[in-house]
Amino acid sequence: MKKAIFLLSSLAVLGLASCSKNDDTDPGTNPPPPPTVTKQDVRGSITKDTHWTAGVTYRLRGYVYVDNNATLTIDPGTKIVSNKDSAGVLIIYKGSKINAAGTADKPIVITSAESSPKPGDLGGLVIVGLATGNGNHAVLEGGVDVPHQQFGGTNDADNSGVLQYVRIEYAGKAVNPGDEVNGLSMYTVGNATKVDHIEVLRGLDDAYEFFGGSFNAKYLIAYNNADDDFDFDDGYHGKIQYAVSVKDPAFTDAKGTTGDISNNFEIDNTVDAKGYLLTPVTSPVLSNFTAIGPNNAAGTSADYGYGIRWRRGAKVNLVNAIVIGGQKAGLDIDNDVTAQAYKDGASTLKNSLLSAVAEPYKLDKLTAAVLDAAGLKALVEGRDGTKLFATAADVQLTDPFNNAAPNLIPKTGSPALVAGKFDGAFADAFFDKTTYIGAIDPANDWSKAAWTVYGK
Repeated sequence: MKKAIFLLSSLAVLGLASCSKNDDTDPGTNPPPPPTVTKQDVRGSITKDTHWTAGVTYRLRGYVYVDNNATLTIDPGTKIVSNKDSAGVLIIYKGSKINAAGTADKPIVITSAESSPKPGDLGGLVIVGLATGNGNHAVLEGGVDVPHQQFGGTNDADNSGVLQYVRIEYAGKAVNPGDEVNGLSMYTVGNATKVDHIEVLRGLDDAYEFFGGSFNAKYLIAYNNADDDFDFDDGYHGKIQYAVSVKDPAFTDAKGTTGDISNNFEIDNTVDAKGYLLTPVTSPVLSNFTAIGPNNAAGTSADYGYGIRWRRGAKVNLVNAIVIGGQKAGLDIDNDVTAQAYKDGASTLKNSLLSAVAEPYKLDKLTAAVLDAAGLKALVEGRDGTKLFATAADVQLTDPFNNAAPNLIPKTGSPALVAGKFDGAFADAFFDKTTYIGAIDPANDWSKAAWTVYGK
């Protein structure tokens, strides 16, 4: 009996000792680390400074607004996704900033979360600044809520942050005909904003659309997007160098009965009802673009249009460019005021290489005898020194129409292997003074670096 009592007492003492020892790791005083978060849904408004990290995949649920002068910082290598049920849209609203500084080996990727991704799974990325525009569009496109519809300001030096080494895949949200979210939409973004090394691919609408603003950019890729690749309007007046546009011949968005077409470039000032003359006038200054159209490949969509379409009063200066494979025309100019600007030298296509499937030069919707195709040809090839080629092959790029893996490097002996011309507005220090025409340096193909993808 005594032995039994001793044994029970010993066990009690041991139990007390054990409890005393466990007090050191009591969950109330030293809680275990929380489980690692690897996925996070994001919805509604972000109204304070927020940091997204590469260890977490962020899923956009519908429209997400960065507002109230907040800054959204996104680390290199971060992945942001959307499912088709909500087609998420990330909107950096005026006064707020995005700090998305990816790197060449760790790009920031905004893409579909679907196992079989398709265009339209993602809405897109929208940045709204406080620079000047001309008021052509009264509100943001794409079904944003009323408190975030207005855009425009007075400060061309406004800063909306940093967008570097960012890839946007499977975007495009059609709310109504002509009312869509593009891959990257920039509304009156100012020139203190840093924009370079962006790829937009397999989008359901435009790759890039710039509504007013003064920001500058370098190293932009539009690959296999359904509508226009570089669409400028509302008085955009910035500078861009090094840009690529490659079209999938079979892929265009649903045009319905609108009569719309898909182009490598589409540049407008204002709509017909506003007389084309609102200021500031859309007047981009563009150098070193390579634009690859369908080139009448088998299965080419009937909705493909032009390599270059300038209309509605825009004034454009494009130099040192390669534009080949345009389906219906190489350069199309619409409306009297746009044609007059080209005739007067306010618009130019200088020192470039051009080829098209059908007629190289086309003028539409003229009500007066401002210019005809022969006169446009004389200006482009005479005054502006651009060269027309009978076939795209004559431009001698390595493999531009291999859509799955386009190679845009000029071959030995290509007419692209001549010095670019950088006079007038192009003497600006923003522009690198290249020894070649087009987007691609024959010695350094930046479009095939680790941050880019093809074959989608």
